[in-house]
Amino acid sequence: MNVLAVSALNEQIKTVLESTFERVFIEGELSRITFHNSGHIYFTLKDNSSAISAVMFRGNASKLKFRLEEGMKVVVDGAITLYKPRGSYQVNCFSIEPAGQGALAVAYEQLKQKLSSQGYFNPERKKQLPKFPESIALVTSATGAALQDMLRVANSRYRLLEVDVYDVVVQGQNAAFSIANAIKIADTKGYDIILIGRGGGSIEDLWAFNEEVVADAIYHAKTPIVSAVGHEIDWLISDFVSDLRAPTPSAAMEMILPDTNELYQYLDSIQTQLSQKIDQKIYNHTQELTHVKNSYMQHSVEKKLEYKKQETVKLQEDFRQTISLKMQSYTKELASVRLRFPNVIESVVNIAQNQLLSLQKMLESNNPKYKNKKGFAQIVKDKKVVDLSSLEVDDIFQAQSDKYIINAKVLKKETIS
Repeated sequence: MNVLAVSALNEQIKTVLESTFERVFIEGELSRITFHNSGHIYFTLKDNSSAISAVMFRGNASKLKFRLEEGMKVVVDGAITLYKPRGSYQVNCFSIEPAGQGALAVAYEQLKQKLSSQGYFNPERKKQLPKFPESIALVTSATGAALQDMLRVANSRYRLLEVDVYDVVVQGQNAAFSIANAIKIADTKGYDIILIGRGGGSIEDLWAFNEEVVADAIYHAKTPIVSAVGHEIDWLISDFVSDLRAPTPSAAMEMILPDTNELYQYLDSIQTQLSQKIDQKIYNHTQELTHVKNSYMQHSVEKKLEYKKQETVKLQEDFRQTISLKMQSYTKELASVRLRFPNVIESVVNIAQNQLLSLQKMLESNNPKYKNKKGFAQIVKDKKVVDLSSLEVDDIFQAQSDKYIINAKVLKKETIS
């Protein structure tokens, strides 16, 4: 009987597995992903009925263009290996691609979603570009055709512009760091605008402008940044983060620079408008001055004195006429009064005499000395003459004649029917 040690058995199994499955392509769903501090990635690859452990070591993991996520369907290129200390086999992954779509497309959407959630694309944080920039920095390849296109447009449109070129690598492994570093340096130089760009190419060629390190440099820059990468159909992460996106590098220069010829026409238009406004102002002020002069003549002291003099003469004439009319009226009334005065006086005297006689008779009729008839006395209560009917039982009163006063009290009051 051939007895094997455990390690020997595992070694034989390892040899068989790795020689039989030295290159396999496996499609499955990612599960239980662990990103180890060492840079290795451990996960499980599964389908509806089975699962297998997998590992992607740091060297291969650093080449991934996207981040592995739970539940993502992928195609793994790898080999079957055995981990002898535990006697378990696993897939050693050389590369991983998303099932049904490219790794770069997934990486693009992942980073876009991440930066959007962090506010990198918010319109309110975008800076306003100056209308007449004096200096700009071009972050691009010094040997690329895009630079020559941009310089040509700048020279034809706005020769007053100062242009500095920051030569960077625009594609390849170190391109993103080269671009980001140039943005950071240019941001400290006080330029009015920083323009990053390159000509067209494949998604792989343009990928440096989709890197997070470039997005961070654009986001944190204090200088307005224009992204002009590729063609009009190309949309990069840098386009979303920058303050202005241009479809092409040459179009970017047309968008940010004023046209000198248009400025000349604009200045001519302003000069014409200014001349018209000045002429209109002079005309308006001339009219106003004429009006003020006429108004002064109408309201001058001499005019006012003349007006007051005429007004005084008119008032004097009106006064004379009024007095004359009043005197004529009073003269007529006085003649009438003179004719009626004797009759009126006589009538008034007669009326007064009749009233006096009537008052004398009333006085005599109420004088007690004329009421000295037998059985007659004046009833006085509380120093007032009262009627006998007003007295009540127990009232104190006086009976007066012209010679006597009797104090009395009402003992009984009866009515004579």
